[in-house]
Amino acid sequence: MNTEEIIRSIEAEQLKSNSPQIFVGDTVRVGVKIKEGEKYRVQPYEGVVIGKRNGGINETITVRRVFKGVGVERVFLVHSPRIDSIKVLRRGKVRRAKLYYLRDRVGKATRIKQRFDRAL
Repeated sequence: MNTEEIIRSIEAEQLKSNSPQIFVGDTVRVGVKIKEGEKYRVQPYEGVVIGKRNGGINETITVRRVFKGVGVERVFLVHSPRIDSIKVLRRGKVRRAKLYYLRDRVGKATRIKQRFDRAL
């Protein structure tokens, strides 16, 4: 076996099989494991996926939400052990790959139409 095959086999072991298919524009709830002392708890983070990058073990999603009037974006590594679960709440109907224009919008202008032709 050459080095590339060894790396691919190690990465294949680390991939999560239970993660749903995520598209840009979807509203998702990401359960993030947070360590407090010796215990772990799961904190949900809910928002709109405004971007996806890479693939395989390095796949990341950028999730945006508005908290107390301030826009907060977090980048999650989809196959990270820190991610407990990802649940798609609704599918968004969008026509572009990156929704960075939502950063400049406020209030009702940030709404995204729901898409019904893809299952949750």
